[in-house]
Parts: sequence; structure tokens; C-alpha cells
Amino acid sequence: MNEGKKGRTRPNILITGTPGVGKTATASLIAEKLNMKYISVGDLVKKHACHEGMDTEFDSYILDEDKLLDLMEPMMSGEDEGDDDEEITEGIVTDFHSCDFFPERWFDLVLVLRANTEVLFDRLAERGYSEKKRNENLECEIMQIVLDEARESYAEEIVHEVPSNTLEDMESNVSRVQQWFDHWVKANDEES
Repeated sequence: MNEGKKGRTRPNILITGTPGVGKTATASLIAEKLNMKYISVGDLVKKHACHEGMDTEFDSYILDEDKLLDLMEPMMSGEDEGDDDEEITEGIVTDFHSCDFFPERWFDLVLVLRANTEVLFDRLAERGYSEKKRNENLECEIMQIVLDEARESYAEEIVHEVPSNTLEDMESNVSRVQQWFDHWVKANDEES
């Protein structure tokens, strides 16, 4: 185990990908199925003002990475006692559309969700994204920006690219993560 991961009895998982690929739905389902804590980074950014205002051109927050990382550090290291005064030991599933600024020590698995551009276009249109914002996100998906960020920021063996076009894809991804989770827990219990 890496030094920053010592003492954790459950893994931390990051679900990432271009907006609209299904991160929140997948992360929520994984957390529920594996009895893990779910943290929406986007919600933290809004709730704790971890931003420097709005980018009106893209209708999105300008992220204050330092403030967000300072807020998340105790949560991700298991030092945060949460709402019920119990340490977080069940592991964390978190999702965000960017990943290159999170410390590598926080995560044991990084799942990069990918979607076909036709599927992604429809999802972004349903959200009411402007044409400019839709095109920017579609271009990011085509150019595999988030996948490349993940591969450059984390150890090769923890980054996994998976499709996220259908409900069947999501169910398959959750099942794969459950198998990985069971293996991780067993391997880390044996090390204890």
C-alpha cells in the first residue's frame, strides 16, 4: 500500500469524464452498492464556494483548486469525522469532470467514463447546454482530454477507461468495480 493510503480499510474511487458521460449516476450507484460514502465534488464547489466566480461564457464556476483541495484533504485521508462524529472508514466514491489536480495518493481506482458523441450530444442538449458549451464538451470527449489527464496524473494500473452509453454499460461498470473492490479489500486485509 502507498504511504498515504495506510490505515484505510476501504478504497477511494474517482469517477471522471467529460460532462454528460454519467459520472454522478455511476458514482452514486457504486457508493450505494458497495456501502461507501459518495462525495460530489461539484456540490462541494458550490456549497463551500471553492470557486472564483462564474465564467459567463461557459456558464460554469471558475474552480479554486487550492481551496477545494484544502477542504477535501481531511475527507479523503479519513481524518474528517463527517456529520455523525464517526471517522470515514467505508471508503469514498467521488466524481468530477477534471482529475489532474487531485493528489495521486487519494485514489486507488480512477474510472474514466467515455460516451459516443451522438449519445453525449443528446445528453448535453437535454441539460440545456448552449451550443458553445456543447461543442466544447464534445471536442473534449473526441480529443479524450479527461482520459489523457488521468493517464498522465495517476499510475497506469489504477486508470480504467470504460464505456458509458447505455444503462447496460453502467450496470457492467458497477459490476466490474464491485469485483475490483472485493479483490482490493481481500488483498489489503491480508496485508494487515
